[in-house]
Amino acid sequence: MVAQAGKDLLLKLDTVGDGTFESVAGLRSRRLALNATPVDITDAESTGRWRELLAGASTRHASLSGSGLFRDKASAEKVRTAFFAGELRTWQIILPGFGTLEGPFHLSALEYSGDYRSEVTFEISLESAGALTFTPLT
Repeated sequence: MVAQAGKDLLLKLDTVGDGTFESVAGLRSRRLALNATPVDITDAESTGRWRELLAGASTRHASLSGSGLFRDKASAEKVRTAFFAGELRTWQIILPGFGTLEGPFHLSALEYSGDYRSEVTFEISLESAGALTFTPLT
């Protein structure tokens, strides 16, 4: 992946459930983590008692966190509604110069903060909740 502007990593929400995504927030900082937790099959007969892992059996998951500003009142409402409903929603993460990650996520944290001299900001955390698809840039 070549150098890209951080501002181009976008977070979009399928607000209606029909596969149409819209940007819901202007994230000033964001972090996407892809993880694969291995399955340990080590036993008393493992060579030299070295850990052994089962190939192809890891549990994969993705986490996204970010902070910024909502695009508008309607966007703030859509994210807040998703949080209070506790529903798994389909989100799309655009990774510039790399591709698109899409699938169900649980909105696990939504925090608001503000300074009396500036705007209200928010922090959001998403955890994958099912199979994700990755579409590379062509």
